[in-house]
Amino acid sequence: MKPSAKLLSIVLLFAGLVLVNYLASQLPFRGDNTAEKIYTLSDGTRSLLSKIEDPISIDFYFTNNAKGLPISYKNYAARVEEMLRQYTRAARGRISLNIIHPEVDTPEEEQATRAGLQPQIIPGSGERLYFGLSATQADLQETIVAFNPQREQFLEYDLSQLIHSVQIFEKRRLGLLSSLPLKAAPPNPMMMQMGQRPQPDQFIISEWSKTFEIVEVDATADELPANLDALAVIHPQGLSQKLEYAIDQYLLRGRPVFLALDPSSEHFKRQQPPQQQMMMGGPQPNVASDLPRLLGAYGIEFDTANVTGDLRYAAQVQVATGTLVRYPIWLNLPAESLNRETMATAELDNLLWVESGHIALNASSVLDFTPLVSTSEEAGDIATMMLQFAQPEAIAGQIEPDGSRTLAALVTGTFSSAFPNGPPADEPATDGDNASPAPAAPVSGGLASGEGTLMIVADTDWLMDGYSVRRMNFLGVQTAEPLNDNLAFATNALEFLAGSQDLISIRGKGSSLRPFTVVRDMEAEAQQRYQEQLEALDGRLREVQQQISELQSQTGERGLLVASPEVAETIAEYQAQEVEMRRERRDIRRALREDIDALETRLLLLNLFAAPIIVGVFGIWFHRQRRQ
Repeated sequence: MKPSAKLLSIVLLFAGLVLVNYLASQLPFRGDNTAEKIYTLSDGTRSLLSKIEDPISIDFYFTNNAKGLPISYKNYAARVEEMLRQYTRAARGRISLNIIHPEVDTPEEEQATRAGLQPQIIPGSGERLYFGLSATQADLQETIVAFNPQREQFLEYDLSQLIHSVQIFEKRRLGLLSSLPLKAAPPNPMMMQMGQRPQPDQFIISEWSKTFEIVEVDATADELPANLDALAVIHPQGLSQKLEYAIDQYLLRGRPVFLALDPSSEHFKRQQPPQQQMMMGGPQPNVASDLPRLLGAYGIEFDTANVTGDLRYAAQVQVATGTLVRYPIWLNLPAESLNRETMATAELDNLLWVESGHIALNASSVLDFTPLVSTSEEAGDIATMMLQFAQPEAIAGQIEPDGSRTLAALVTGTFSSAFPNGPPADEPATDGDNASPAPAAPVSGGLASGEGTLMIVADTDWLMDGYSVRRMNFLGVQTAEPLNDNLAFATNALEFLAGSQDLISIRGKGSSLRPFTVVRDMEAEAQQRYQEQLEALDGRLREVQQQISELQSQTGERGLLVASPEVAETIAEYQAQEVEMRRERRDIRRALREDIDALETRLLLLNLFAAPIIVGVFGIWFHRQRRQ
């Protein structure tokens, strides 16, 4: 072939590649081979877009020429822009997209400021970066003040939630009855004058506030506020019978109730002084919560005396010695523990719950009981009181697995009232020794039974920021990085109960947390195999360390060690035993990792040699075909 013909062939090949890529970019369909379909609009988003009545204008702001802009920002901006274009195509003319690149001292920067965007400061160059979005429908405008690349797994939800919120003229009303400090206390003026910033609300309040108008309900109230679309009762403490009756009647009238209880609240345990925690049988206010009158009438069983542990789903925690141990009463719940057929949990991937209880339905109940979150078969109970004294390393040895348990459930059907005789009587009047009960309130208007929807969860700590998000100051903007799907589940639950389901399928999509289930199961099996040896060895090691401490504490007037040759020899023997036992413990811990390390080696070799071997085999086959 002539050189000119070869050059022409190369040019034509290059032009063909460019043309193919251009035509592919114009096609109305896309291929998405990712495991969680993170580049494909969910059914919830498509349903939401189909319900748009008035046109929505979206302005996407990105300062693409800022100096020192990391390449990761440019890549993420391209990702956001491509996602927005998918929205405009799926909306079929009901959404218009404007791409704006604001720079310093330009009309575009003024437009971004008017829209409510917050500039981010680029480290090093100090330039302002605008990277946000505003959506407008008629006179309503909603804004994402700053995109955070660490929230990429929630990109579709953030965009869909923005489009959904700009169409809501009146938010639904959510009644919130909680003893947990989900909402921060009002700021103290004196503290404000001293320069102290007020404590923020827990992040779940911000999430719920996007969809609901939150109406707080005091535990001392006798009735619920009017016109509530949903009710959330979280760690209830000290409710009056009248308020319990109001909750009971609210449920029986077909209104949805979200109930979160806890046998052992880690939040309130940390508020108590250490000496109180160490008292055997001492009072522990606020640690446990229950509504026995209501649950008993509904046939729902919940025990505050026991905490549920799971050897398979045990989370890893760091103990005082700095080592990581599997802590089975802190549950790292993967996708397989969640109900994939219920909208509230179908798209979630990972939850973290702390010292949870479990719930069950009485055999005589006629209600429908749908588990939402469950443990594995390697779950068992441990008495709540034992948690005050047991070391984290020893918890696993005290759990005897006896089957799966339900941690959260959806209960529906015909509920029987916990107050079959009508509203409770008023508090009895007290007049010295002549106290007499007040007459019972009239029964008129009360329901003895009714169709209801109750979602009940046997833990409350998962709603707190410490177990769900990592707050951070991101380039001058306060933001939060989700640690798991705790917030997603809380928001799903309320939106599911309140009737809005378009956003539910988007939650937790594209999560970067991809647990290696094979390794997790191997760790659980190895932990069981060597746990007894480790506990026995740790016990002997503590005894030896105590003996050494007692011998070394025998000091004279000047603080010098007074020791006979026999005592010195004994100390040396104990120290030698300590060294030997520490070596033995290292060997056992190394044995825990042997199978996992072998698996890592096999995977490494497979990744290194698989591709060259496949290419080599194909090359040999192709060469033989050419020769033939």
